[in-house]
Amino acid sequence: MPRPTTSSIPPLPPLPFTPDHPLRTERLDLRPVRHDDFDAVYTYRRRPEVSRYLYGSPHDEAACRAWIADKATRTTLRESGDYLQFAVVVRETDTLVGDVTFVYTRREHRQGGIGYVFNPDHAGHGYATEAARALLGLGFEELGLHRIQAELDGRNTASARLLERLGMRREGHLRENEFLDGEWSDEVIYAMLAREWREQREQREQRPAS
Repeated sequence: MPRPTTSSIPPLPPLPFTPDHPLRTERLDLRPVRHDDFDAVYTYRRRPEVSRYLYGSPHDEAACRAWIADKATRTTLRESGDYLQFAVVVRETDTLVGDVTFVYTRREHRQGGIGYVFNPDHAGHGYATEAARALLGLGFEELGLHRIQAELDGRNTASARLLERLGMRREGHLRENEFLDGEWSDEVIYAMLAREWREQREQREQRPAS
């Protein structure tokens, strides 16, 4: 597929930009974080195995309440560097199973980023993959981005497999560039381009219904 020319690139949507809430997938609603989400979020954000590959320690109650208070305000993009925070809720049961982040990295270069944290008690259902794909759709379809990337701790092989399921490409492996949990760790970078997203979308649309 040829690269788009300048004249074929659609204009960026105006800022500020607030997505229609919730973002709906087959099984999930991605909605703004609310103060009454505290109990569900604290359940997993306080667990050491969840924070192991994150930038920060497990949340105590005060840290989690501060996190909720901040993330509840992250509903609108106004400039480069802003981000959107979503609680991920299983629609059928109204169960909050994790949270995801969309970062509007650099408007002038049409760059974005995604991140995700999920409750291990709800692993194995494909919720994280489904929610992350919704963020890619937001970035490419609604915000007109050219490239979206994700960074992860090199030890986090489960997250790497998730990004590969999404069709993201492993672009970089930075050796021992971060000092986390008392040791040097690697950082791995995955990314996808808009034309790769469109190719995937076309392939999905051409698949026969099961």
